[in-house]
Order: sequence, then structure tokens, then C-alpha cells
Amino acid sequence: MRIFMIATVTTMLATSALANPPLRDVKPINDGLLAVGLADEIRKNCGSISGRIFKGVARLRSIHKSAQNMGYSDQEIETFVDSRAEKNRLKARGKSYLKANGASLNDEASMCALGRKEIAKKSAIGTLLYEN
Repeated sequence: MRIFMIATVTTMLATSALANPPLRDVKPINDGLLAVGLADEIRKNCGSISGRIFKGVARLRSIHKSAQNMGYSDQEIETFVDSRAEKNRLKARGKSYLKANGASLNDEASMCALGRKEIAKKSAIGTLLYEN
């Protein structure tokens, strides 16, 4: 009986040690969501650039699948994606990215310039956009 208890406790400790970090700390997930969000903002704020909508949806599904493959449940993923605090955190990151790249949501020319730059780089953002 004692050996069984030791094995159970050891298994429980090992399982908790392998627990996933919060999704907010998983860089590939957050960077992927940021790229999709920024591409969406660029297409909405630049009349000469459009979004590859189906590609964007596919990217979101891929991000979801990646999170599942990392061991996150659908409920954990949904809770993260629906969280107002996480949405605000991601928006703040997006605004910082725009500022660092000389763009502003209130300046169409700067958003178009950023969009063209991202398209030319074939970045994660750029692959979701095309110039009209």
C-alpha cells in the first residue's frame, strides 16, 4: 500500500510540474493572434490594402489547433480568447507595435505604409494582406 501511495504522489507531482503555463505566456499563440489582429486593423484602416480573409480564418484555426496540441483544453482556449483583460493586453501590444513602426490608427497613410512594408517582408502580418 505504501508503494502505491508513493507512486501516486510521484505521478501527481510530475503531472503538476508538466502543467502548461497560462496561454498569455505562450509566445507563438500570442504572436499569432497579434499578427491576425494587426492585419485586420491595417485592412480596416487602409483603403488600398485588403485582407486575405480565408487565410486569416485558417491562421486562427491553426493557432487554436497549436494550443490544443500543446495540451490546452477547448475551455481553456475559449476562456483565454474571450477574456476582456487578455483582449486589452493584446490591443496594447498592437498599439505599441504600430507606434514602434510609425503607424497610427488615425493616420491612413501610415497604416498603408506599414501594410506595404509587411507585405514586402512577407511577414506573418503581410501574408494576410494584399494591395488592391
